[in-house]
Amino acid sequence: MPSPRTYVLAGITAAVSTAALTLSAHAVTEAPHARAVARCAYPAEVLDLTDWKLTLPTGEDEDPTEITQPELATFSADPWFRADATCDAVRFRAAVNGVTTGGSSYPRAELREMTDGGEEKAEWSTTDGTHTLVVREAFMALPDERPYLVGAQVHGGDDDVTVFRLEGSSLYITDGDDRHHHLVTDDYELGTEFEAKFVAKDGEIDAYYNGRLETTISHDGDTNYFKAGAYTQANCDNSEPCDDDNYGEVRISRLKVTHS
Repeated sequence: MPSPRTYVLAGITAAVSTAALTLSAHAVTEAPHARAVARCAYPAEVLDLTDWKLTLPTGEDEDPTEITQPELATFSADPWFRADATCDAVRFRAAVNGVTTGGSSYPRAELREMTDGGEEKAEWSTTDGTHTLVVREAFMALPDERPYLVGAQVHGGDDDVTVFRLEGSSLYITDGDDRHHHLVTDDYELGTEFEAKFVAKDGEIDAYYNGRLETTISHDGDTNYFKAGAYTQANCDNSEPCDDDNYGEVRISRLKVTHS
């Protein structure tokens, strides 16, 4: 709708009122969209990625693409890592035929916690201080045949400690190799946004779902770090078709880490 001032001016100059109103309406609907696209050309303009690095499901065998700062600040890779058109979230996608790291048989488009502006790998102890990850996310797509996807995790050394893992419509919080340690919900619908939170202190990790404490996991370790994104738990050996159109995808609209 034009503003009251626009109506007054239109009343004075009837001969140009139609054109003026048309131009005004076009400006109102188009200009904000144009500004939004320009404002979030890169995921780092949506999420603060200062202390993160990115691993993608692309590259050479067991040598996936890694993007670190400062390159990450102006990096995107459609469709694996991109800002939403709405400029309020970032999409992470990993197809079953994606390149994997040497320590896993599953592909990922995932962030790894760093320090010093992305210069050094983060490593913190569960018995020293308090370490918190908050992720606002939604699982958007699951691979065929093996519809399993990880959206956020605490990693320690060479293995994950605890993760938020979706299997079909069942959302779990894991404990080490026990992938069904705690069932959060058995009727999760793709596209439903929720808040996942880990709080590590005093040798324990509290896991929260939408602000509610779901489970506490005992863990004493000093090589821990946070990860977030799409870690698809399927590959071409157990999921068909073996192509880019068979993937897991996560949408993240908020990502915050604090250490105290």
